[in-house]
Amino acid sequence: MSMTNNDILIRLRYALDIKDKDMIEIFKLGGVSVTREELSKILTKVKDDYYDEVDENEDVIRCNDKMLESFLNGFITFKRGKQEPKPFQPVLRPEKESVNNMLLKKVKIALSLTTEDMLDIWDSVGIRVSKGELGALLRKKGHKNYKECGDKFARNFLKGLAVRYRGV
Repeated sequence: MSMTNNDILIRLRYALDIKDKDMIEIFKLGGVSVTREELSKILTKVKDDYYDEVDENEDVIRCNDKMLESFLNGFITFKRGKQEPKPFQPVLRPEKESVNNMLLKKVKIALSLTTEDMLDIWDSVGIRVSKGELGALLRKKGHKNYKECGDKFARNFLKGLAVRYRGV
């Protein structure tokens, strides 16, 4: 079963024990304004369209890719502070990459994780990842060695974060 962006936010919030007020602040830093009520609707598990009948009256706000990316950008600012763009540095929008690859890259930046830290996170949940595999997941889409990150890898990474930061 594939993970939705709502699932990613729910798991990331749990793994890092992020409070509601901090979630709202992170969204704001990423350029998205959400209220506490909207946040609770975003953090509600979305029924899978394929396996479950979808209730049209569902009180859920589906998190799209742009909203998730804004949250992750806000998370980097929240953890590391505002960065001024370097002079003559073009602000390019990369090719649309996998949400899971984006998640790995941005969480790595926000938490200042090294390659070894990331490998340890996967190792803590019994997943062996080589440095080469990790490098392929962190490459830009379009690079000859780029590899798309599957849901299982991303799910285990979030589970490993919970082990590391919550001692679960």
